[in-house]
Amino acid sequence: MLGGMDHHDHAAHGHVTDEAARSAATEHTPHVHAAPAATWRMAASATLHCLTGCAIGEVLGMVIGTALGWAAGPTVVLSVALAFVFGYALTMRSVLRAGVGFRQALKVALAADTVSIAVMELIDNAIMVGVPGAMDSGLNSWLFWAALAFSLLIAFVLTVPVNRWLISRGKGHAVVHQYH
Repeated sequence: MLGGMDHHDHAAHGHVTDEAARSAATEHTPHVHAAPAATWRMAASATLHCLTGCAIGEVLGMVIGTALGWAAGPTVVLSVALAFVFGYALTMRSVLRAGVGFRQALKVALAADTVSIAVMELIDNAIMVGVPGAMDSGLNSWLFWAALAFSLLIAFVLTVPVNRWLISRGKGHAVVHQYH
C-alpha cells in the first residue's frame, strides 16, 4: 500500500477495534459479569432465598386473615401481597448494602424475584385453598399449620426448576449475583 499504511488500520482512521471496544466497555461497566452456571444447588439457594420472603409474607397474611375471620379470597390476596413485599424487601436489602441506589435496587429485586414469587404464591395458595377445611380451621388447628407448611414445601420443590431455568438464561436471581 501507499506509504506502508494498511487500509484496515482502523485505529489510524479513528475507528475502534473490537479489542479496544471490549476493553473500554469493561473499564466503564465494572459490574458486568457472565451469567452464572445454572446448577441445581444455585437454583435451590435462590429458591430458598425467595421462600424466606414469601413464607414471612404468606404466613403473616394467613395469620392476619384467619385471626380476623376473613374469607379465603381476601386472606389469599393479603398473603400474596405480603409475600411480594417481603420477598422484594429481602433482595433489596442485600442490593442496597452493595451501595446501589433505591430505584436501581428496586429494579433488581423486581427482575430477580417476580417470576419466582409468582410461581411460589400460585402453588402454595392453590394448595391452601385446595386442602378441605384448611382455610377455615383456625390458628389453633393442626390442619391449618400442616397445610401451610406442606404448601410452602411443595412450592419450594416446584419452584427450584423454574429458578434453574431463569438463572441459565441470565434472568431471575442471576441478576443479583453481581451485587454479592
